[in-house]
Amino acid sequence: MSVTIRSGLLNVLLAFENSELDRVISIIRKVDIGNKDIILTAKSVGDEPDNSSPIEVPENSEVTTPIGYSFEKRQRSMASESDVKATLNENQQPQPKIQIYPTSTGEISSFWREKYERDAKKNWDIFYKRHQDKFFKDRHYLDKEWGNYFSGAGRKVILEVGCGAGNTIFPLLAAYPDIFIHACDFSPRAVNLVKMHKDFAEASVNAFVCDLTVDDISQQISPSSVDIVTMVFVLSAVSPEKMPLVLQNIRKILKPDGYVLFRDYATGDLAQERFTCKEQKICENFYVRGDGTRAFYFSDEFLRNLFKESRFSMEEHVLCCKQVENRSREIVMNRRWVQAVFKAAGGRTGKEVNHLEEDCSKPKVKDITWKDATNMSEIDLSEGMGIEMLGISSSSEEIVDVIIGDDNFKIKMLSKEYQHTCKSTGLMLWESARLMASVLASNPTIVAGKRVLEMGCGCGGICSMVAARSADLVVATDGDTKTLNLLTENIALNLKSPSLARIITKKVEWGNKNDIDSVKQLNQKGFEVILGTDVTYVPEAIIPLFATARELISSSKVVKDREPALILCHVLRRVDEPSILSAAYQFGFRLVDRWPEQTPTGSFLGTIESWFSDGDLEVPTAALTILYFQLSD
Repeated sequence: MSVTIRSGLLNVLLAFENSELDRVISIIRKVDIGNKDIILTAKSVGDEPDNSSPIEVPENSEVTTPIGYSFEKRQRSMASESDVKATLNENQQPQPKIQIYPTSTGEISSFWREKYERDAKKNWDIFYKRHQDKFFKDRHYLDKEWGNYFSGAGRKVILEVGCGAGNTIFPLLAAYPDIFIHACDFSPRAVNLVKMHKDFAEASVNAFVCDLTVDDISQQISPSSVDIVTMVFVLSAVSPEKMPLVLQNIRKILKPDGYVLFRDYATGDLAQERFTCKEQKICENFYVRGDGTRAFYFSDEFLRNLFKESRFSMEEHVLCCKQVENRSREIVMNRRWVQAVFKAAGGRTGKEVNHLEEDCSKPKVKDITWKDATNMSEIDLSEGMGIEMLGISSSSEEIVDVIIGDDNFKIKMLSKEYQHTCKSTGLMLWESARLMASVLASNPTIVAGKRVLEMGCGCGGICSMVAARSADLVVATDGDTKTLNLLTENIALNLKSPSLARIITKKVEWGNKNDIDSVKQLNQKGFEVILGTDVTYVPEAIIPLFATARELISSSKVVKDREPALILCHVLRRVDEPSILSAAYQFGFRLVDRWPEQTPTGSFLGTIESWFSDGDLEVPTAALTILYFQLSD
């Protein structure tokens, strides 16, 4: 038997033999899904070869299993289709799961890479909105490390690049009251935090918004007027290809023999090692955190060449290493950062610059012990930052209030700040789920006394929890384990007996026979209502979605009000409605009603409209659509 799937540029040909097939099978199906042609062909050994020529799979592609979906080599029976009678031997070997995706490179896609670049300012602004001035510790070590640069005759003029909430500015002013500091950041909220600080005074500090990769800083500061530029854990937030723009910009306002005091992340830091275990890599040594902010890890060679090309000489170069322990969490973190001092080359020749750099080509290694920094003042990151960067903290989750009718659900879910890097869409709450839950709350007769299944319910499970108030049985399913764990927590948090006793959670990957059978064991009669909210956005998932629904829906013919139904609520995204209806028809479903635009005809037309008759339901977005399916006669 062979299965040929054509989908755009990615095509898969799986071939296997089974001499125990009951009879020769030849099934051909063609479905247009999301403007992609998918052809499924099933044959027994010995059949005439398929004359079609599937497009060759690219060398770097592979067949992988998606989260939540699977195809099976065994052809599912399709109700009400007389031409499909294929039955495979029950002793067939376990079936693999198939989905067509390009080979993972370990790096994020170009779409997300460009989005993070566009949203860099916004993401840092959100960061400071969330943390205010409570996140980073004040950098009191600056006097100890670089005091000789700040002291001396005359009033020193400093530029603090990426000033944040002022953790460098105000410790410096306390130690050297006579200095003047220009402070810039591309986050308006960060600059406002500086200006609201109790020690802020315009006579000592000039704080302003500036993106050094775009804005000309000489419009804010007089050229060649700054003695020292401090860059403390800031250049790492800039794309490596734009770092030269930053250095060229600060050269404009730096005095000919001015200094750049630099401290930032070094390669080999534990945070970088943790990132490599996740798909959060943007490019070499450059990663995105869960909140959308980014971090680059500097190697000695990269740092030296970066400043050399912008005509800076390296005066000092130290690699700092420290082991940070959090005993309560039983976490040990090996942190590494680089500390360096650069001098504007001025009128020196290239030969002289190279000679200076050769003296610092290999950094001194400084191991910081607990005696050196018992209060962690040597590390610019608060303990919270270290934990959060490494993905150990649970702060990425939040509890939100979801009001459905007279009920207020407390739903634990992935914070909005982290949703954009999340692989599982089940860890967030979709507007379609809010609408469908509101519909069920206002119209309990939809599920009252019935057996209800929710497919892809997500961690919120609000539709299932509302249904459990009046249904006989509710089975809430999803294909992601972490999503199900959160779902279980949310159910326990929000439901009490007897509703709690009516709801069961199950892991179901659509099309997976074992998962489907485990649900059937809970309910041999099938389900009278199957719900799905925003489960139609992946083109490759549409066939397994309807195949699974067909396996689990009740096939018994009863009175009108209790005739089994599949109800989908969604915003159309990558899959258009004709493709959804075509796939539904294959598996014996017919559309009997649609909202808000009613196109079907029949006795059920207007059923959905009646759910909104009271006028009390709030529709989150006009793009939402509800489709009401029943089995074909």
